[in-house]
Amino acid sequence: MLSIVIPVLNEESSIIQLIAHLNNFAMDASRLEYIIVDGGSRDKTLELLYNYSEAHEEMSIKVISSEKGRGKQLHNGSKEATGDILYFLHADSYPPKNYDQLIIEAFRKGHPAGCFRMKFKSWHPWLIIIGWFTRFSWKASRGGDQSQYITKELYVDIGGYNTQIPIYEDYDLIARLYDRDQYYVIPKWLKTSARRYEEIGVFKLQWFYITIYWRKYRGATIDELYEYYLSKCD
Repeated sequence: MLSIVIPVLNEESSIIQLIAHLNNFAMDASRLEYIIVDGGSRDKTLELLYNYSEAHEEMSIKVISSEKGRGKQLHNGSKEATGDILYFLHADSYPPKNYDQLIIEAFRKGHPAGCFRMKFKSWHPWLIIIGWFTRFSWKASRGGDQSQYITKELYVDIGGYNTQIPIYEDYDLIARLYDRDQYYVIPKWLKTSARRYEEIGVFKLQWFYITIYWRKYRGATIDELYEYYLSKCD
């Protein structure tokens, strides 16, 4: 079974569309388990999820509550998973057709962890360029929006998501996998929303990401990065 863990916070506009996409684009939806981890939504996210779950009893959908924070939500979701492979997915990212089989095939070929290539749902030239670079195996081209599959055994072995850090939780996990040379990029394209870029501005947000990456490279602590994040991007 593939356990799909999705952290949510006020996602009423898209969460049902995402679950329907995951179900319709899977090769074998019967082997999927959905774990939706809510961080305190104040809109109709939970109501929609409960109604959808009741109307689709054939699907395995668990809705759990967690302290807000994507790392905490992802890790708490992993503890509820019963599948051998965990698939961590952001609420605005849509994996390709037969994504479940693609992940299982990658695992069977000796790749216990990895992601998909990524395209933004945008025609902005810079976002097209960013997406193009996700085809390469470089660690600098990785990010949580590309989704993350990992065997449960490996996830436990490396300690899972660090729930003590307020940002950078995706890259922190990815970096540990790269240190073990256990990361694979599946050569298929996931599509993700560009809403954050549209809200803040493409080049403004990209400069923020470059700056935070550079500061971390130069030895900045997580607390220092988080303070910078709050000042520029919250």
